[in-house]
Amino acid sequence: MSAAPLILETAGLEEYALLDSGNGRKLERFGALMVDRPEEQAIWTPRLDAAAWEQADAVFTGDMDEEGAGRWKRRPGVPEAWTCRHQTIRFDCRFTSFRHVGAFPEQEAHWSFMRQRLRAAGATAGERPSLLNLFGYTGLASLIAAEAGADVTHVDASKKAIAWARDNQTLSGLDDKPIRWILDDAQKFAAREVRRGRRYDGILLDPPKYGRGPKGEIWDLFQNLPEMLRLCRDILKPTGFLILTAYAIRASFLSIHRLCEEILGAEVQSGELALRDDAGGLLATSLFSRWTGT
Repeated sequence: MSAAPLILETAGLEEYALLDSGNGRKLERFGALMVDRPEEQAIWTPRLDAAAWEQADAVFTGDMDEEGAGRWKRRPGVPEAWTCRHQTIRFDCRFTSFRHVGAFPEQEAHWSFMRQRLRAAGATAGERPSLLNLFGYTGLASLIAAEAGADVTHVDASKKAIAWARDNQTLSGLDDKPIRWILDDAQKFAAREVRRGRRYDGILLDPPKYGRGPKGEIWDLFQNLPEMLRLCRDILKPTGFLILTAYAIRASFLSIHRLCEEILGAEVQSGELALRDDAGGLLATSLFSRWTGT
């Protein structure tokens, strides 16, 4: 493939494996359990046969009338929660009505970068670096940052998510680590940090497409992200780092690239089409794949 957007590749977590994907689904192993759940971008053909997929311990059906936890159909005897491990971090996986189980294995690529930057910041300053985790959810990144030597501020609008994160802290034996668990609207918290003059060595920003704060505050990614990024800029040290993940933007050039490779062959170019404005800025308008016969 010709020059393309950067792809951060990772096998995921220590007790995780992506077993197969295709036909809008993905088959994964989290610890001892296999799960089958939707993945809209997997528009190619699965590699494994139907018998392999039928071994899944739980399948996300999307049927609100299904019995069991959320919208999952579980085999008899499969628990609602189970524990997994990644290096020294232990965490609970749970079947939720949002398809996920509380861990996002692809984030491991960000965690490796975060560890390196935090350790370098600590070595340079001679003190514990600081990390702000906005929309921190189940807290795996917060625990990894704390273990890497950071003072962590973890912000989420959900009491259940913070309780889950604190359970993971205890499971990992990290109750003595300096983590502030804050129930708050992420944007309001960031704005107060600006007024307080606080600065961080690193910021993790993982916003949903839509959400509500603890007092009903409305979050809309496309409306609120620009201001949130400005706030983060103002509370980030000049030598710091910021990692933004936007799961709400589901399209990927890689999805159509993989499908075209499967059907047309290896000589495929993929990327994005973009319009250039008068100042040289680019506006992405669509994804593309281009194949040229020989």
